[in-house]
Formats: sequence, C-alpha cells, structure tokens
Amino acid sequence: MDDFYRENILDHYRHPRHKGHLEDPDIHYHDVNPFCGDEITIELKVKDGRIVGVAFDGSGCAISQASASMLTEEIVGMTLDEIRKLDKDYVTELLGIPIGPVRLKCALLPLKVLKAGVWGLEEWPE
Repeated sequence: MDDFYRENILDHYRHPRHKGHLEDPDIHYHDVNPFCGDEITIELKVKDGRIVGVAFDGSGCAISQASASMLTEEIVGMTLDEIRKLDKDYVTELLGIPIGPVRLKCALLPLKVLKAGVWGLEEWPE
C-alpha cells in the first residue's frame, strides 16, 4: 500500500494540481522553510466565506510540493472556518505515508502558509 502513496506523491510532484497564480486573489501568502529552502505561495479566491479558487507556486522537495498540490485539490469548496480547523493529521493522511520529524516541516509548509493567509497572521495556532 505504501507504494501506491509514494506513486501518488510523485505524481503530484511531477504534475502538480492548481500550480500557478490567480488574477486578483483575495488571500495571498508566502513562506519559506529556512532549514531546507522549500518555499510555497498560496493564493485564494473567496466568495461568501468559501474557497472558490486556489493556486500555489513554489519550489522544494517532492514532499512539500506534493503536499501543496494535494491540499489545494482538497480545499476548493471549503469554508474559511473549515480551513482554520485543518491540522497536521489532515495533511499526513493526505500523503498516506509515515513522515519523519525532519520531513514533517516540509509536508506541513503548505498548511502553514494556507492557515497564515486565512488567519492573516505571521504565526498560526496548531
């Protein structure tokens, strides 16, 4: 089963979903993992408190980029309140493989960026 998830991660890394930019996003946030150099920007279009458009851009390892791709696929249609409730378990379940402590920061960078943008904060509650 791990092979399926590894292939899924590689597919999202090689063929990311929602990669690019939105015209006039309502929310735009960028952050970098200073330890490894991964970086992610997430842009959102919001209507009536619900995500109606999403795009991400960035560079980094397969885990950070696949995590961003998977996360952006999942959040279209969610409310801002639903986004605020997402946690690290949500992301690790999307990835489907055990993530060690070093790679966990890579996997969670897209969630950190998403939540920081939604909360409008430099740091976000875990």
